[in-house]
Amino acid sequence: MTLKRLHSVAIWGFFAWEIGVLLSLVASKEPDNPRGRAAPMSPSDFLDKLMGRTSGYDARIRPNFKGPPVNVSCNIFINSFGSIAETTMDYRVNIFLRQQWNDPRLAYSEYPDDSLDLDPSMLDSIWKPDLFFANEKGAHFHEVTTDNKLLRIFKNGNVLYSIRLTLTLSCPMDLKNFPMDVQTCIMQLESFGYTMNDLIFEWQEKGPVQVAEGLTLPQFILKDESDLRYCTKHYNTGKFTCIEVRFHLERQMGYYLIQMYIPSLLIVILSWVSFWINMDAAPARVALGITTVLTMTTQSSGSRTSLPKVSYVKAIDIWMAVCLLFVFSALLEYAAVNFVSRQHKELLRFRKRRKKTKTFTPVLDDEHSGSLRRINGMRNAEPIYGSMGHIYSPNNREEDVRESRLSFTATAGATCNTGKDGAVPKAANNSAIQPTQSSASAAAAAAKSHEEMRKLFIDRAKKIDTISRAGFPLAFLFFNIFYWVLYKILRHEDVHKP
Repeated sequence: MTLKRLHSVAIWGFFAWEIGVLLSLVASKEPDNPRGRAAPMSPSDFLDKLMGRTSGYDARIRPNFKGPPVNVSCNIFINSFGSIAETTMDYRVNIFLRQQWNDPRLAYSEYPDDSLDLDPSMLDSIWKPDLFFANEKGAHFHEVTTDNKLLRIFKNGNVLYSIRLTLTLSCPMDLKNFPMDVQTCIMQLESFGYTMNDLIFEWQEKGPVQVAEGLTLPQFILKDESDLRYCTKHYNTGKFTCIEVRFHLERQMGYYLIQMYIPSLLIVILSWVSFWINMDAAPARVALGITTVLTMTTQSSGSRTSLPKVSYVKAIDIWMAVCLLFVFSALLEYAAVNFVSRQHKELLRFRKRRKKTKTFTPVLDDEHSGSLRRINGMRNAEPIYGSMGHIYSPNNREEDVRESRLSFTATAGATCNTGKDGAVPKAANNSAIQPTQSSASAAAAAAKSHEEMRKLFIDRAKKIDTISRAGFPLAFLFFNIFYWVLYKILRHEDVHKP
């Protein structure tokens, strides 16, 4: 019994040793057998399982269908900002539009990576918000060298969608203070088809609006403050989510100072040169005045070519109108000077007319009264006097008759005072000399009066020029002070006003 028991124990021990050896061999060879472990899932199989036909994902249905609305956080990165046009009242901007939302159907744990960067062609396989720009006038995508789009999916189901766009957006402008104005251009992001029960847009908490480093505008300064607002829209079809950002643009005056303000200022100053030119130099003063008026008119019309036809008055219009008024007033000033300097001639003509209208009735004897009647009878006739067919009017004949009366009277007086032997009596001689001396003194007095009168009116004309030399610059200086204080200080626009 003992031997049999020992034999059976030995046999069982041998079997146990063989089993241990076999198990050790199997354990040592298991890593080298590819069938001994599960193979990892390929990316294609993973995407098919995540959003393919076999996944049950439907891009036509929004996340949380029949549940709470989807919150979409938006972020904008501005690449370029420019082409601000006052005539069409719009601006052009190039941006990266980034949207981020959570879709629980796209959450995964089978793939080791925390996020997946997918090809833009996969965008057609997932749900996306129906965002559009409410004040957009034109836009286009960028496809060089490929579609400028980004799609990234995270493990927790968050989706990041980024796209590059070039937009032309409307920007209503108030140009009353042009070119010292501050314009506010907006960008509105709105949902087209989903109401606020299904979709809500909101700005990203950190850096909702970012600007490329070194971004500059040719005529404006883009304020750094981000003015973010909500602009929920109410239509007949429902209440739709809307967010907006406002860009505050302060216009720089450098271009307008060089091209408009300084040239018009110099033209006005140039028109004042005529005040120092002699009043007798009529061609020089008239040519200078007309040239400055025409130049100012051209300058004024050129300032309006790049602006819309608005019904209100702009700051640049007031400046150009006042400059044109000063230039035109300088031209009218010379007209007044020239008129005043010639007034003595008009006064002399007036006095001569008054002398001619006075009636002179000489005392004649009976011998010459018949001749005077015959001369007076010639008034009723209308003969032709002079040669070469020159016809005198009745007024001219009347003056000739008056002259003949005076000459005839003088002759008659000389004849009557002559003696029988042709000698002139002493009393008559003295009476003839006295009128001659009185007429000479009267002529000298008239010449002196004429010279004094001419000098008086010329002094008045010179006084107008003297007053204009100081009055025009002072008036223009007061206008400049009022103009710049009004538009740069009193009417300076606050970018923070609602």
